Amino acid sequence: MTMNLAWRRLARLIGLSLLLTLSACGFHLRGEGGHYTLPFPTMYVGLPDASPLAIDLKRNIRANGGTTVVAAAKDADGVIEVLTNPEKTRTKTILSLNSNGRVRQYLLSYNIVFRVLDRQGNELLAPTQILLTRPIDFNETQLLAKEQEEALLYKDMQTDLVQQMMRRIAAIKPPQISVPASR
Repeated sequence: MTMNLAWRRLARLIGLSLLLTLSACGFHLRGEGGHYTLPFPTMYVGLPDASPLAIDLKRNIRANGGTTVVAAAKDADGVIEVLTNPEKTRTKTILSLNSNGRVRQYLLSYNIVFRVLDRQGNELLAPTQILLTRPIDFNETQLLAKEQEEALLYKDMQTDLVQQMMRRIAAIKPPQISVPASR
């Protein structure tokens, strides 16, 4: 019985040391700590207002606080200009076939090219491409379930895309405006 108690204590000690090690190295779950300090007081998102990507991106910008989303590019300190809209360029291609020549797997892709400009139209972030892909197994007997799975995968890719865009925008270091010293 005392041996069993010793093993439990040892297991707890190991578990506690692993927990402390993970917290000390800055580990956090994906999606946690997604707070980014954006370098602009105001931003404009160059996507249609009804676009699910625009809604998600604007929500993330507002949630970070300190940055206001404006309705016109001329009023913004930072402009996200979308060069290829992922909702129009997302694709579904055949990845593999079974022995009967029927589709066994598809590859879903979600692609965006965007850049960030300042108020004067200077490019702060060169055209940047983010390409996300996800494989999806296909079974014609489960058509409705596979359509729902596909929609969920596209939604997951959109969320991932927004997070990657936020990280890249937060990394921008706008040039500092030098103010002439008064005499």
